[in-house]
Amino acid sequence: MNSKPSLIAALAVGLIPMAATAQAPAAATPSVPAEAKLPAPTAFPAKIALVNFIGAVEETNEGQNAAIALQKKYQPKKDKIDALGAEVDSLKKQLQSAPATMTDEERNRKLKEIDTKDKQLQRDTEDATNAFQADMNDALQKIAAKVHDVMITYVQKNGYTLLMDYGSQQTSPLIWASQDQNADITQAIIETYNAQSGVAAPQPDAPAAPGAGAGATRKPASSTGATRTTPRTTPATK
Repeated sequence: MNSKPSLIAALAVGLIPMAATAQAPAAATPSVPAEAKLPAPTAFPAKIALVNFIGAVEETNEGQNAAIALQKKYQPKKDKIDALGAEVDSLKKQLQSAPATMTDEERNRKLKEIDTKDKQLQRDTEDATNAFQADMNDALQKIAAKVHDVMITYVQKNGYTLLMDYGSQQTSPLIWASQDQNADITQAIIETYNAQSGVAAPQPDAPAAPGAGAGATRKPASSTGATRTTPRTTPATK
């Protein structure tokens, strides 16, 4: 009595071929699911590109100019912090070289003054560092969005099928790269973005931004148990 509903349910999920329904008994074993009949996956030709994305963003003319502008913005605050640091060091040296005749009251007063200024120095340094980093991140995020668009257009135009970022501080997705085939497009992305953005390069006499240049020259880190050759920094000629 319950065979017909069971048969209908089996047909609905494709477990029993339609041609077999007229002869199949209610207790018949379902056929192999359709998923198991799919053809085996096959490999396809791949053209892989490697990029240090954050390094490229930092090394664009726009990225370097942003860093230099922020350095100038925070220079007065840095000067105050440096002056306070020098004052703290001077007070510590004075206390160390104080004569033995210094009273306990005078020593305690000096210690309290040093402690107060030292704590202020730590607070000011931390506040300035956090503010500078926040401004830098905000500036780089705006540039990164534009560099990303240029990068995607670049890999599509040049026929790449896979793009891997080795510049992340997290575990690198790059496992291996042949030294005979240069796939690193970081410099090409920098040059392409600079050409499209129209932003001039920093002047030779401009002060170097903190950490500038460190990103784009970073190499892929080695992976445990895998062999990999570090890609060259100059992209192959297209």
